[in-house]
Amino acid sequence: MSDHTYAARPLRDAVVEQMGGGTPSRHVASYWKGDIPWASVKDFPEQPGMISGTQEKISLAGLNASASNLVPARIPLVCTRMAVGRSAMSSVAMAINQDVRALFPAPDVSPTYLLRLLDFVRPKAEAQAVGSTVKGIRIQDYLGIEVPIADPPQQSKIAEVLDTLDTAIHETEALIAKLKAVKKGLLHDLLTRGIDANGELRPPQSEAPDLYKSSPLGWIPYDWEAGPLQLWLSEKPKNGYSPKEAGEWTGCQMLGLGCLTGVGFEPSQLKNAPFADARLDSVMLSDGDLLMSRANTRQLVGLVGVYADVGTPCAYPDLMMRLKPTVETSAQYLQFVLRSPMLRRQIQAHAVGTSESMVKISGRIVRDLVVAMPDGQEQARILDALSADSTNLDSELKAVSALRDLKFGLMYDLLTGRVRVTPLLGAATA
Repeated sequence: MSDHTYAARPLRDAVVEQMGGGTPSRHVASYWKGDIPWASVKDFPEQPGMISGTQEKISLAGLNASASNLVPARIPLVCTRMAVGRSAMSSVAMAINQDVRALFPAPDVSPTYLLRLLDFVRPKAEAQAVGSTVKGIRIQDYLGIEVPIADPPQQSKIAEVLDTLDTAIHETEALIAKLKAVKKGLLHDLLTRGIDANGELRPPQSEAPDLYKSSPLGWIPYDWEAGPLQLWLSEKPKNGYSPKEAGEWTGCQMLGLGCLTGVGFEPSQLKNAPFADARLDSVMLSDGDLLMSRANTRQLVGLVGVYADVGTPCAYPDLMMRLKPTVETSAQYLQFVLRSPMLRRQIQAHAVGTSESMVKISGRIVRDLVVAMPDGQEQARILDALSADSTNLDSELKAVSALRDLKFGLMYDLLTGRVRVTPLLGAATA
């Protein structure tokens, strides 16, 4: 580690020229759908990267008739309105709109290094942004933000190290996307074809029609049963209770509606329950309880999740209901069934309300949902298959999280000069 960090200087010292943009008139059709990429905030990735294509394109006439400018390839771009501080580099020549600025690096500054500096100053730019609805920062103020600027020989090496980390992150993210797609396909197959007694996924109905039978849901394995969900519930769904949130810690918590997500239960919205409210006793949760939201937007109503103990006594709110599966039915398996596209369509179709922003489902609607269920043993086999598939995905999610943490720390150390890049590269190649 170095005791001498790089001297802080205004960002404008690393920029020889800045260029703004504009938007051609939307009323002139000939200005649009040309062959010139036209970058706006929506084209910028969350993390700094390359922009090679844009959602909209303009014509040469549109470029000439507006304040937009054509930016050469490999010039860093930064958003100064809305997603303030988000940055990227153009891989091809492209026009930009008024919310974006092109920053041309000074002669002694590497373009890739400048892009790293823009990422480094993003938190400061966000903090200085102003506006009641749409936040923005003046380019003069943005360029006035002080940054540590390394000597030219160090710049490309710093960018090289961070680019290597970015490549590893992007490759891991691509693998995660593939694993998620595989898991989605596997889940569909498991919930429609199941796993036979030999531990094998049944062939499709088209290949083995004798293994299937017709049902209200279509073809299902011959040994499965189809019918209303109430056949697999030991009691009626029970609504929760929502007292006024306590202003201080009481040793007891309540779930918020946001704890039920598209992928299950997440303890991300916990509230302090009032002290000594006897009505909470009947809605206290146990590890493994199956919960369903009974009111939300049409897209989110009916989300399900299996409650996992949060470490303190916890209750569920009025906008959720608790489902009690029969002894032979797995709550873990049932949540996958209720999250399947077929059941989601049923839930959304039966939800009622005067506004799409708040629709509700009743216990009766839930009990009448038509499901197809295997016996308990096959449920366990299906869950084992899903668990094995999830292990690989979880491993890659942890790996990409570790890489992001490493990049965050290393970016600060390298860009400030706390760690000098030359010894770091020497150690890596030794």
